Amino acid sequence: MQNFVFHNPTKILFGKNTVPAIGNETALFGKKVLLVYGTGSIKQTDLYERIIESLQKAELTIIEHPGVQSNPVLSHVHQGIALAKKHNCQVVCAVGGGSVLDEAKAICAGSTVEHDVWKFFTGKKSVRNPLPMTSVLTLAASGSEMNSGMVITKEETKQKFGFANRHLHPKTSILDPTVTFSVPADYTAFGAVDAISHVLECYFTTEDPSTPVQDRLMEGLVINSMESCNKVLKNPEDYDARANLMWTATLALNGLTAAGLGKVGFPMHMIEHSLSAFYNVPHGAGLSAIIPGWMRFHAPLAPARFAQFAERVFDIREGNDLEKASRGIEQLCAWFHKVQSPATLSELKIPTNEFDAIAANSMTIAKVWRMQGYDTAKIVAILEDSV
Repeated sequence: MQNFVFHNPTKILFGKNTVPAIGNETALFGKKVLLVYGTGSIKQTDLYERIIESLQKAELTIIEHPGVQSNPVLSHVHQGIALAKKHNCQVVCAVGGGSVLDEAKAICAGSTVEHDVWKFFTGKKSVRNPLPMTSVLTLAASGSEMNSGMVITKEETKQKFGFANRHLHPKTSILDPTVTFSVPADYTAFGAVDAISHVLECYFTTEDPSTPVQDRLMEGLVINSMESCNKVLKNPEDYDARANLMWTATLALNGLTAAGLGKVGFPMHMIEHSLSAFYNVPHGAGLSAIIPGWMRFHAPLAPARFAQFAERVFDIREGNDLEKASRGIEQLCAWFHKVQSPATLSELKIPTNEFDAIAANSMTIAKVWRMQGYDTAKIVAILEDSV
């Protein structure tokens, strides 16, 4: 286990009937709030009314910034920053899934500076004094509710970049599993895949040979993601299953899984970001199409690690390490198909004649993320293993 510092300042309010607390939690940081949400799903239930009522009871002045899309775009971030500056907003409240929370973080970062917020994503500037942020989570997936990361797409250049900074942790996040009862089956599955992908990135890219505590934690999170997702798809209002899936997704990327692993990378996300930047595929769907190909490419390079995953997650005991690894990948693909998430690029209708362009785009991310060991030829090979 490597030396590490674990510090996560986000306060979590978890469980039923926690949404009404958002007003008082937000009022701790200011009286003018920019309310950021998506394209209307929170208005299809009573969630929007409950949020407004809570903020008003806390005597907050509310400025609304709706319309965040899946795979949030820079142009809409710019609109939110302009709105926050115009009304001198002191705090941002995000209501939605990872896309909404990511855009809200970008607005927090960009509202206190004069330069373009995109400079944070390209490493040209560092976040120092963003606006504080609170959130109400509506989708179990990204972990953005308890981490410092955000992902935004620049439409003109088709660059989807991720960025993290310790100042961007939400101050308070409310996680009420009942809010996710209305999430449709496809996005429930994509969210579970996203949570699994965050675990796999750390699990398979660490170079430390002795991480038993983290290994068991990560393996358990993968198992729980699959089991709870299966239950939710059978009964969308199974509270315990929704709660387990929500907390699993949060724990998958709040810093705990990577603590002690040393340097880890996010190569599967690096490639998927190009897919969703080019074709606007749902993030979880893009990941489930990339993960098996990435694993097939790397399993022969570290068969013992992949065999351990297969043994502990899918109870595969027979065969040598590479045979176990192969069967583990097959079982993961089978689960993707079970929850109707694509396991190949062919299922997403990604054209093979554009693999070179996808790889070139991925390399722009690799350079910003300082991910050595990747070049266009290797990425193309992974894409070819993902067909």
